[in-house]
Amino acid sequence: MRFFRHSPKNDPHGRELFLVVGLGNPGERYARTRHNAGFMAAERFRTRHGLPRPRSRYAGRYSEGSAAGRRVAVLLPMTFMNASGDAVIQAVTSRKIPLKNVIVVHDDLDFPFGTVRVRRGGGSGGHNGLKSIARRLGSPDFSRVRIGIGRPDNPRFDISDYVLSRFMASETELDRVIDEAANCVEEILTGGIEAAMTNCNKKDAGC
Repeated sequence: MRFFRHSPKNDPHGRELFLVVGLGNPGERYARTRHNAGFMAAERFRTRHGLPRPRSRYAGRYSEGSAAGRRVAVLLPMTFMNASGDAVIQAVTSRKIPLKNVIVVHDDLDFPFGTVRVRRGGGSGGHNGLKSIARRLGSPDFSRVRIGIGRPDNPRFDISDYVLSRFMASETELDRVIDEAANCVEEILTGGIEAAMTNCNKKDAGC
């Protein structure tokens, strides 16, 4: 895919569009499941900044406005996780969004519950939503906000069943974790990916 490149000359006021993608599965059946942590954090970011109510667009729920001093769109793909890239490529192509401005918020098995980390690029770690997005964009070099969900205590427990299970009542920090992930999206928007990694990746540090 050919990405759109913006220069200061073409965008003198820094008004190029950023795309925040929250990963999850649509429908009440999957609401508040571990695999929908990205949905929850992206929606928290949207409501916190008063972005418009989402509408059906680009094979997802799409909202666009201003947040953290930037033009920002929030997209929740309605394609189911394995085809998340189908929605993302539509939005990126239609709105001419450069790869460096794509921020994907997603659950991550490799971090314990309560951990939030930021990175740019890298592998998918077996996450089918990330695989789909990297394949459709032709590159894995988008920014990620990773929400730790941990792994099941029983190693024999099926991972698919685990990620599609709801957070337990004992996981009382969920609201804080979702807030922290939304904070890290803001860090990327206001200070850039390098500053966000410095501020958000400190152990036990909120963003």
